[in-house]
Amino acid sequence: MTQRTELATVRDRLAVDELVTEYAAAVDDGDWEAYRGLFTPEGRADYRSAGGIEGSAREVAGWLAEHLEAFPVRQHLIVNRRVRFGVREQDTGDTARVRADYVAPMGRTGRDGGPAEPDLVCGGRYAFALLRTDDGWRLSEVVVREKWRRPPGPPTAPVIG
Repeated sequence: MTQRTELATVRDRLAVDELVTEYAAAVDDGDWEAYRGLFTPEGRADYRSAGGIEGSAREVAGWLAEHLEAFPVRQHLIVNRRVRFGVREQDTGDTARVRADYVAPMGRTGRDGGPAEPDLVCGGRYAFALLRTDDGWRLSEVVVREKWRRPPGPPTAPVIG
């Protein structure tokens, strides 16, 4: 690999990582216009494993806006990001896949405007598909695979015996 190629790869990795971070921030902030802007025009998202819908970024943004309204306090963390750039024949390096784990605590507004206790915490794995466009990297697909969920209320003690 030449130094120029290595630099381009590093720049692409940073841009892809920034896009995934912008995705998390848009969802947490409820910025659905920004959310839609992260996708290609044909971009799709699939939240069915978390009880949601599958559809265009516009449709899913509407669904998220409606269903996350009950949890105005959101801070989801996307970790363990594994980035792979296109390797198919005739791929010019303009596609990428990111597999990343997430933890998403969500809560209602805290008492007296103070910090909120999480009312719901869930976790799982994202599969992001990205495409390099004239406007930079954009999401062509997001698939959510929820693995676990802790509902509101105190944890229940295990039954022994």
